[in-house]
Amino acid sequence: MLAVTLIIILIGLAGFPWLQRHLPAHWNPFTPLSVTEPPGPITRYKLQRLRDDPAACLAVLQRARDAGWVSFTQPPAIKGACPLEMPIRVQRFANVALSSSFLASCPLAVSSTMFVIQANKMATESPLHSPLARIEHVGSYACRNIYHRAQGRLSEHASANAWDVTAFRLENGKRISVSRDWQPTGNASSLLHQWFNASCAWFGNSLGPDYNAAHATHFHLGMHGYGLCR
Repeated sequence: MLAVTLIIILIGLAGFPWLQRHLPAHWNPFTPLSVTEPPGPITRYKLQRLRDDPAACLAVLQRARDAGWVSFTQPPAIKGACPLEMPIRVQRFANVALSSSFLASCPLAVSSTMFVIQANKMATESPLHSPLARIEHVGSYACRNIYHRAQGRLSEHASANAWDVTAFRLENGKRISVSRDWQPTGNASSLLHQWFNASCAWFGNSLGPDYNAAHATHFHLGMHGYGLCR
């Protein structure tokens, strides 16, 4: 068994330069992350690495801005009970407007950009045949405990590591709301479920109406965890 393992390692090392040159970017763990990469295990691995590498994360986000996928500013660091060393204020995603800008950690900004790119593609290819125009949300950064409790652990929102999305508006004018359209059947509900299920590829946890009553009106898209989707 050891001999077989050594042979596999040697073959892998021998083929390393070839792998770097010929593997598609979304299957190559050695290439920098691009926000247009489709979901997959290597993409998730790259996203996880960014959580511990602020410089690499910001570089990914800046390349995405240069390519027109996201607009953002870098406000000063936030001090106090819930500090943010490198906050990002997301203003819009490509052709998708926001109900308001939101404050995010760099990893949340990257994952949100990737989610919106793919959500836009899903909307265009769905039976509704219309791209995304606007996303409505109720914010991200809030210095508070989980579920607004007086005692307990801090929420992901306290570190700008979660984004709460309430509705999507398509270019054809149709508005798809989490609170109204989650349960009914039809194209809007189907697309809403497709968006939610897909979000697990870019966020550590995605919590929706089926999780508990506190999430009946929105998708909680957070960075903690490894693909929990409920």
